[in-house]
Amino acid sequence: MDYKKIFEKAGDQNFFIKTTASPRLDDALKVSLNRKGNALYNQGNVEEARRIFITTGYSDGLSRIGDYYKSRGRLLDALRMYWIAPDRAKTEPIIIRLSEIIRSLINEEGDVPNE
Repeated sequence: MDYKKIFEKAGDQNFFIKTTASPRLDDALKVSLNRKGNALYNQGNVEEARRIFITTGYSDGLSRIGDYYKSRGRLLDALRMYWIAPDRAKTEPIIIRLSEIIRSLINEEGDVPNE
């Protein structure tokens, strides 16, 4: 996608374009950032480490962040990290659990009499 052309067509309009394109990083920079992310994670700065791992696409780091979120009951955040990693072995149990919760909520809603 040619972003420059999109912005030129827009003129003076104020708008925001959200993209999913990852920045292109050379291998040395990726290694350096992943090391920094690992150090931040080990120091307990999980959110900063998460930002780095998302930027670099470091699947092991993303999976560890997912484990961290899961251990704290943040299943949707964990699912997101596992999905980005991609770690399908860890996404499936969460998807099953969340679908069971939704199914239970739907069944409870069906039991309520209409007023």
